[in-house]
Amino acid sequence: MSETTVKQGHPKGLWVLFGTEMWERFNFYGMRAILTLFMVNSLMMKEADASLIYGGFLGLCYLTPLLGGFISDRFFGNRNCILLGGTMMAIGQLLLFFSASVFGTNLDLANTLLWSALGIIIFGNGFFKPNISSMVGSLYPKQEKTKLDTAFTIFYMGINIGAFLGQFICPFVGDVKDQAGIRDIHAFKWGFLAAAIAMMIGTVVFYVLKNKYVVTPEGKPIGGLPSGNDASDFEEGESQKAHFTMTSIFTAVAVFVALFFAFHYTTEGDNVVKTIIYPIIYSSGISLALLILLDKTLTKVETQRIWVIYIMSFFIIFFWAAFEQAGSSLTFIADNQTDRNFFGWNMPPSMVQIFNGLFVVMFALPFSMLWDKLRASGKEPISTVKQAFGLALIALSYFIIAHNVKDLGNSGLLAIYWLILLYLIQTFGELCLSPIGLSLVGKLSPKRFASLAYGVFFISNAAGYALSGTLGSILPATGDKFKKAQELGIDLQGVLNKTVTPTAEQLKLLTDNQISAENPVFAGFEIHNLYEFFMVFVVLCGIASIVLFALTPKLKKMMHGVR
Repeated sequence: MSETTVKQGHPKGLWVLFGTEMWERFNFYGMRAILTLFMVNSLMMKEADASLIYGGFLGLCYLTPLLGGFISDRFFGNRNCILLGGTMMAIGQLLLFFSASVFGTNLDLANTLLWSALGIIIFGNGFFKPNISSMVGSLYPKQEKTKLDTAFTIFYMGINIGAFLGQFICPFVGDVKDQAGIRDIHAFKWGFLAAAIAMMIGTVVFYVLKNKYVVTPEGKPIGGLPSGNDASDFEEGESQKAHFTMTSIFTAVAVFVALFFAFHYTTEGDNVVKTIIYPIIYSSGISLALLILLDKTLTKVETQRIWVIYIMSFFIIFFWAAFEQAGSSLTFIADNQTDRNFFGWNMPPSMVQIFNGLFVVMFALPFSMLWDKLRASGKEPISTVKQAFGLALIALSYFIIAHNVKDLGNSGLLAIYWLILLYLIQTFGELCLSPIGLSLVGKLSPKRFASLAYGVFFISNAAGYALSGTLGSILPATGDKFKKAQELGIDLQGVLNKTVTPTAEQLKLLTDNQISAENPVFAGFEIHNLYEFFMVFVVLCGIASIVLFALTPKLKKMMHGVR
C-alpha cells in the first residue's frame, strides 16, 4: 500500500455503517426506553419482574451475537447477516406494536406477542450486532489500524445519535400523560411503531449503499461470503480457518451443562428469567469463549491477546450492570420519585435517559480528538487504563446520586438535574470504555475469529445486562408505593420495618397493587432505601476499577505491542 493511501482520512464506508447503525440504535433504544413502563402499566407486571425480564432480554441480545458471529464467519458473511438481522428486528417491533394494541381486550394474546417479539428481536440483534462492528474494523488495512480508536468513536457517535432520536421520539409519542398526570396506557404502540419504521430505514440504507461504499481501498466488497476470502485478507503467517475438534466441542458443551446447573441451583427464587435465562447467559458466555481457546491453530501470542479480550470483558460486566439501570430502576425512579420539571416542561419519565445519547453526540468527537492529541504526543493511555477510568467514573456518578437521595424520605422528590448529572458522568465513562473496547477487539482478534471475537466481547454486555436485571429488581419501595399504601390504609414503612404486622387482607391489597411487603435483599444484605441501593453500584464498580488498574502492567505485556 502506498504512503499516500495510508495518509487518507476515514473511508466512505464508515459513514454507511454509521448510518445503518444509527437507525438500528434508534429502533433498539427507542423500544428500550418504553419497554418496562409498558410491561408495568399495560401488561400489569410488577416492577421487579419487569426489571428481570428487561435484564434477561438485553442479556440475550448480547449473547446471540456469538451465534450470529459464528454463522457469519462460517456461512453467510457479514452483509447477509446484517440484512437478515435488520429484517427480523423490524418484524419484532411490529409484534410489539400489535401487543400494545390488543392488551386492553386480550391480555393473554398481548403477552404472547410480547414474548414472541422479544425472541425475534434477540436473534435479529444477534445477526446484526457483531457483523456491523466487524465490518468497521475490516475497512482499515493493517497499515491503518492505529485509526481504529478514532473510527470506533465516530461510529459510536452514530450509535448515540440514533439512541438520542429513539429515546426522544418513541417516548414523545408512546409515553403520554395528561395534565393530571394520568398515563395513556394505549399510547405505547406508537412508540413501538416508530421503532419499527426506523429499523426498516436502516436496513434499506445498508442494502442500497453497501456495494458502492463498503469496500476495501482496492474496491473489493467487504463482508461477503466467507468462501470469497483469499490469502490477502489475512495477516502474514495467520491461519485462515479455525479448527475445532470434536474433543474441544464436547468439552465446551460439558462446561456449559455443568455451569448451567451450578448457576441454576445457586440462584434463589422461582422467576424463570432469573433461574433459567440468566444461568444460560452466564454459562453460554463462558463455555463458548472457552471454545475459541481450544482451537488448535492459535499461536501463543494470539492466545494471550484473546485472554486480554476476556479479562477486559469481565470487568466491563460491572460497568454495564450499573449503566443499564437507565431502562429499569432509573426509569422507575424518574417516574415515581423525581421532579421532572425541565425548564417548565414536565418531561416523560422514559425520556430522561435521552441525556446519555445527547451527551455522547456532544462529546464523542472531543474525546476522539483527545485520544488523537495524546497519541501524537506519545501520552495516550492504553485501552485498559481508559476502561478503568470508565469504571471509576460510573462509580462516581452513583456516589453523587446516592448522597442526593439520602434525605428524600418517602415523599421527597429528586431534582431532575441530578439525574442529568448522573447521565453526563456516565457518558464520560462510556466514552472511555465502550468504543475503546470495540476498537481493542478489532486490534487483538485474529481475522478468522473476527466476528466471533466481537460476539465474545458482547458476552460482557450480556452478563452485565443480566446482572443489571438482578440489581434492578432490588430497587426498594419508592415514594409512589408509600402513597398508594397510605390510600389503602396501610403503614408500608411499618410493614417494611416489621413494626407492623399486616393482615392477610392487607397483604393481598399490597400484592394486587404491585407493592412488596418486604425489603429486597442482595448478597445477604437487606436494602432499606435508595441510598443503600445506589451504594451497591459504587462498591461494585469502584472495586472493579481499582483491580483493573492494578492488572494493567500484566495485560500490557499480554497484548504484545497492541495499545
